[in-house]
Amino acid sequence: MPVLPGAEPFVHDGSEDIGVLLCHGFTSTPQSMRAWCEHLAAEGYTVRCPLLPGHGTRWPDLNRTTWLDWYHAAEAELAELRDRCRLVFVFGQSMGGTLTLRLAQRHPEIAGIVLVNPSVMTLRKTARLLPLLSRVWPAVGGIPGDIAKPGGFELAYDRLPLRAMASLQQLWGIVRGDLGRVRQPLLLFRSTVDHIVEPVNSAIVLDGVASVDLTEVVLADSFHVATLDHDAQAVFAGSVEFLQRIHRERAEEVV
Repeated sequence: MPVLPGAEPFVHDGSEDIGVLLCHGFTSTPQSMRAWCEHLAAEGYTVRCPLLPGHGTRWPDLNRTTWLDWYHAAEAELAELRDRCRLVFVFGQSMGGTLTLRLAQRHPEIAGIVLVNPSVMTLRKTARLLPLLSRVWPAVGGIPGDIAKPGGFELAYDRLPLRAMASLQQLWGIVRGDLGRVRQPLLLFRSTVDHIVEPVNSAIVLDGVASVDLTEVVLADSFHVATLDHDAQAVFAGSVEFLQRIHRERAEEVV
């Protein structure tokens, strides 16, 4: 199926010193990350934000994929960046944060990670029934565009594909079980009000990772899709400061 206008991947070739891979959320597209990508590109970094399989076309396409498809697509982009750049960072929002954590668990060479409202579980009681429900109903109503900013728009499916959601639930369990393998410097942005991902998700991540360099920033004026919300510039600027600091510290280690 043709890709929806605005859902295209983001690619920018900049510095050979620093590369950044960005991962978008479940049912979403690179549109939700584009302003962040453009900010990083303007700083001179090499940037990649792929359109994950099953996204950006029609919601039934997402039900034909699993978390392994999304992960392998992100991992392929990571490999390309590693061949091009000396230091590679991974940023992710929501499910993109889940994928970022999994990449960090399996690729210790990643220089650092930035998470925005990452998901690793849900408190919703219906989640226990998801493996069964996904065999009966293909999708239920989705909640795209959880944005506090007036006029904020997220290009995402308005349906929640249940078979794909059940696969994401499997990924959550794997990532939670391996949180102790995450040792990279980690910067986590969390919205105080999030109608999609409960705050306990960030708490589980912060408590479970083995990272020594660990920072949490609370976003008081944004909902779930913070990269399109009032605090977007704070996320963008904070991530650049994080990149610059890690880069500087790595350079000092070499000297």
